[in-house]
Amino acid sequence: MAGSITTPVDDGGGVRKQYSSLTSFSSSSSSSAASGLAIPAVVHDDPNDTSPLLTPSPSPSPSPRKRKIIRGSHFTPRALAVGLLVGLIICFSNMYFGLQTGWVSTMTMPASLLGFGIFRLLRDRLGDLPFSPVENVLVQTVAGSMAIMPLGCGFVGVVPAMEYLLREEEMGPVRMGLWRGCVWGMGLCFFGVVFAVPLRRQVLIREQLKFPSGFSTAVLISVLHGQTKGVEEAGGERKNPHGFASLVGDDESSYGGEEVRDGEEEDNKKSEGWKRNVILLIVCFLLSGISTFATYFLPVLRNIPIFGSVAASTWLWTLNPSLAYVGQGIIMGPATTLHMLLGAVVGWGVLSPLAKNKGWAPGPVSDWEHGSKGWIVWVSLAIMLADSVVSLGYLAFRSVRLYWPRMKRVLPNSVRNLLPGGRQGYASLLRTDSSSESEDGGPLLAETEEEKEHDDAPPDQQISNKGVSIGLAASIIFCVGCIHYVFGDLVPLYATITAVFMALVLSIMGVRALGETDLNPVSGISKLAQLFFAFIIPQSNKSSVLINLVAGAVSEAGALQAGDLMQDLKTGHLLGAAPKAQFWGQVIGATAGAVASAFIYQLYTSVYTIPGDLFQVPTGYVWIFTARLVTGEGLPPMAKEWAVGAALLFAVTTAARTSMTRTKRLQALVPGGIAVAVGMYNVPSFTLARTIGGLLSWWWRSYKGWQDTPLIVLASGFILGEGFLSIVNLIMQSAGVPHL
Repeated sequence: MAGSITTPVDDGGGVRKQYSSLTSFSSSSSSSAASGLAIPAVVHDDPNDTSPLLTPSPSPSPSPRKRKIIRGSHFTPRALAVGLLVGLIICFSNMYFGLQTGWVSTMTMPASLLGFGIFRLLRDRLGDLPFSPVENVLVQTVAGSMAIMPLGCGFVGVVPAMEYLLREEEMGPVRMGLWRGCVWGMGLCFFGVVFAVPLRRQVLIREQLKFPSGFSTAVLISVLHGQTKGVEEAGGERKNPHGFASLVGDDESSYGGEEVRDGEEEDNKKSEGWKRNVILLIVCFLLSGISTFATYFLPVLRNIPIFGSVAASTWLWTLNPSLAYVGQGIIMGPATTLHMLLGAVVGWGVLSPLAKNKGWAPGPVSDWEHGSKGWIVWVSLAIMLADSVVSLGYLAFRSVRLYWPRMKRVLPNSVRNLLPGGRQGYASLLRTDSSSESEDGGPLLAETEEEKEHDDAPPDQQISNKGVSIGLAASIIFCVGCIHYVFGDLVPLYATITAVFMALVLSIMGVRALGETDLNPVSGISKLAQLFFAFIIPQSNKSSVLINLVAGAVSEAGALQAGDLMQDLKTGHLLGAAPKAQFWGQVIGATAGAVASAFIYQLYTSVYTIPGDLFQVPTGYVWIFTARLVTGEGLPPMAKEWAVGAALLFAVTTAARTSMTRTKRLQALVPGGIAVAVGMYNVPSFTLARTIGGLLSWWWRSYKGWQDTPLIVLASGFILGEGFLSIVNLIMQSAGVPHL
């Protein structure tokens, strides 16, 4: 459910998705990088495009432009194998952190760096087949698609809710086991990927949305492989930094698809740069891994009572000095982490003591059912729902407003003449003067649209419309069949079918939000799906809570996977990679990730107590509480009043934030609803560590002049080190190795 804050993906409400994104790269830095690029794009005729929405008016065909040569194979077994290896490491890491706090990240930039480093070490064995940029695109595509499966398949949120939190009267608990877990994951992992393909032409080719994380990854790959001319050239005739192969230089030698050569003096600095990043990644990985290993023998290190023993034992105010959570804070940035800290202060410093002392939550503070820990979740839920409704509602309105002029063009004349503006509005779309612009400042010229249509990969490197249609139909049928196999008659077929088609609609909003803001609001999307199903599934149905959980999981999976593939397609588009190769890489990675996630989940749940001290699965509680709320279960005393007040307050703040898209500094001062909510439902120990990371990132950027890439590499090393070494702790726990 995460998704909104900046981005990794946090399954807790946007964060995972908003955060999710999956990787939260600095939008400002990405934008500035984009503004510094001015590179020609390749022109390709696409005879298959007959979209009635974009039928051009008569105008001269765009002048042909020089087609760039993209060297290297777009799809190779070696790149696929390395992508699966890197993806498995990140998948383990995401499962670990997802079960703890709901945080998940695709880590595409570290995946690209790791892939380059592996092939760099093997370069003497590669002979005449050097590792090319388009192969690196495949590596990060496969790794990223595999990495998000713990979240995409619900193993860090909705599945624990079904298995451990669903009551008997709610037709629970539902124990999946390994086999049914694999079937469930496989059912969810395809339709979002296929649906992203037809969206590609609209958001990447016609609108050329930024997708900041995908852009940043493309720049990193371009620099690693020595394609510096494509990154550095600007001005003159170079005017489209988002065109096909725009990061590939005109000079063959600058984009020959070969690695940096030690013998070339011009590239020595680039070689030293990637070496420093790899060393930084390894050192941070080892430091974090060693500290994680130490916490097994000294569990007290996970909860240091920095505010005193009373605050720690009674009110749960401790610090987890995990380098991984510091790394997460570095990726999220100072604004997001400070908003999360605000949520922790309000939730755990004000509301929790208030609910306890007033008798609204009489149980122990740490009790999810009767203590203040569970009571404040209702307030955080209301904040997330308000944020989701306002932000997604604004996005839907903006999308309709943007596409309405094109939609009117395909309406019959009799209908069109009845609309405001009549024929005059229709005729204005056919104007060909250069001053014609939309309300958003974009040109409405048919000639401009035609130019964009040509700025794409060759037709033989794309997936045909027929293939997309067959694949989408097959993936939907497969999803419905898998869910029916897992749940039987507990989840009716009409509910599953409705959930899938609703997921497709909501995925459009998720992809657009990701392209414009680098935040995929998957948590908000899943909440809207749960709210919608509360109206179509009667409360008298004993499986209403279970159906609600399944519907939300399907919507989240579709939006998450469509957004992830679109980021990867943006990276490949800028580097001239074949969309078809990326699509199949995503399918293979998602399949492997679904199976691996089911297996890893079973490992953790068989060794550790879920929920427990180490894995509290807070997003599982968010899922189940949301389902119970929208299906009519009563709230604890005074929770309704506080929840309504919080929802109204953050509806206003979210509306204010959406109106400040052009004033980022002012926007950062207004608390984000998802960030505040995540700070409320996660215990303070994680939030404090993330805040430290956020402040460190601000200090390094502001006073030390660090760029985004080394900061992301440093943070990724911290995260991967703890996530990967947790496997060692898992083995020791299962073997009964004693703690000190």
